[in-house]
Amino acid sequence: MDNTNNHIAALIGRVLLAVLFILAGVNKLTDPAGTIGYIESVGLPLAQVAYAGTVAVEILGGIALLIGFKARWAGLALALFCVATAVFFHNDFANQSEMTAFLKNLAIGGGMLFVFAFGPGKYSVDKN
Repeated sequence: MDNTNNHIAALIGRVLLAVLFILAGVNKLTDPAGTIGYIESVGLPLAQVAYAGTVAVEILGGIALLIGFKARWAGLALALFCVATAVFFHNDFANQSEMTAFLKNLAIGGGMLFVFAFGPGKYSVDKN
């Protein structure tokens, strides 16, 4: 990955992916009751703990991804988060919107696995 274009593409990809997570986490901060209620509605235990963990993963993982700090680990954490979100929250395949959300979460998780596998690129705190 010594080509400058590859490093720029990695940077742009990280930024685009990071914005999704950071904004989602900040959005959850604006309506904790609604998010906790949604978590409860799918039957997950400890909804308040899950809420706090979700906000932390999205915001902290998103920022780490954005700046390229411990980006491989952030990518792995966000990949696992995306797959878990798909499985627990978007599993009603009779609903086309839910199936689309399921597949999008899996695709984003796949992108995060690329960050885990190949690192954040040269234009990052980690610089690899």
